[in-house]
Amino acid sequence: MPKEKSAGAVIFRRGGEKGEKIFYLVLHYHFKGDYWDFPRGKTEKEETEKQTAEREIKEETGLKIEFIEGFCETTHWFYRLKEENIYKEAVYFLAETTEEKVKISDEHLEYMWLEYEAAMKTLTYENTKEILKAAHAFLQKRNNSNLEKFLKDK
Repeated sequence: MPKEKSAGAVIFRRGGEKGEKIFYLVLHYHFKGDYWDFPRGKTEKEETEKQTAEREIKEETGLKIEFIEGFCETTHWFYRLKEENIYKEAVYFLAETTEEKVKISDEHLEYMWLEYEAAMKTLTYENTKEILKAAHAFLQKRNNSNLEKFLKDK
């Protein structure tokens, strides 16, 4: 059975008066179907997963990002192409940007920056929702430990 691997990222930016809100980027794809997802694409020869994610994010959004260390989630599924089952694996990282303007590629119809609950309702696939849930929990835990460290150092 043929296998395909891709990599991408859950991209977020901070907003609100004091940067207290987190907004996630979701893209509306029309390439190979109509769905909402995170930026990702096929891994090319000799590329690491992070290099693939960075390249795809640049191609699909034009955003400059910074990866958040310690987060990496993998999901997999099967799809059918030309009467053949294909095993697909997607690796997702977590990345932050300070940019709000997105330059979408021709694979997309639109984009939205959404808070967690709205992003969960907008994403099409359950496995992608699980990735967002994990990323959001990771950020919450990270923010809480940073706050505890800040208070402890006072």
